[in-house]
Amino acid sequence: MRVVENGRMHDFQRPQRPIRSYVLRQGRLTPAQARALNEVGPRFMVPFAPQPLDLDALFGRRAPRVLEIGFGNGETTAATAHAQPQVDFLGVEVHAPGVGALLLRLEALGLGNVRIVQHDAVEVLRDMIAPGALHAVHVFFPDPWPKHRHHKRRLVQPPLVALLASRLAPGGIVHLATDWEDYARRMLAVVSAEPLLVNTARDYAPRPETRPLTRFERRGERLGHGVWDLVFERRPATS
Repeated sequence: MRVVENGRMHDFQRPQRPIRSYVLRQGRLTPAQARALNEVGPRFMVPFAPQPLDLDALFGRRAPRVLEIGFGNGETTAATAHAQPQVDFLGVEVHAPGVGALLLRLEALGLGNVRIVQHDAVEVLRDMIAPGALHAVHVFFPDPWPKHRHHKRRLVQPPLVALLASRLAPGGIVHLATDWEDYARRMLAVVSAEPLLVNTARDYAPRPETRPLTRFERRGERLGHGVWDLVFERRPATS
């Protein structure tokens, strides 16, 4: 871009916009979701800030911490948190209807071991999570961006995998799941290439019992659709 300044011509490079793995759509909030955001949200939502969270202070205790990226409508998050009250869950989601839906589930179940950040997951990982702070990271059914020209938008890329691996404690788990075989193969290749992580299976893992089946997955099973789980472990720290 060329700009005239003080009578002289200058060339400037436009700042490059980061490639996002999502598109913010104007999803319609139901009245119940809107109420949950206004009335329930202050109990569970954490504003984005570019500084590491004090997770012990945030949850009021010391416990294993799990980060879930892109929790959708919160069905899996709420079910997992209800089944594991001894674990704290930090859910990250950009879409307001999904946040509202999870808040309704938390309210109905009376859960206290979940917090939510409505923000870009890469920035949350980079700026709000200290190295070694997490027991696990869950990325379940991220947008597959199936068209080849959109593959650059896929969330599971080498820089993201390296970042989340750095936020895991030794022995911590990265658990990914997708119902797109092409994306599963790409995930396997990308995560296998990260030197801090080791596969707990030969390739794809059986679905752990800790990941509950969603209604969409059950429907997919009836239709014969496949689901691929990947479970990788953070290598021990080297001396």
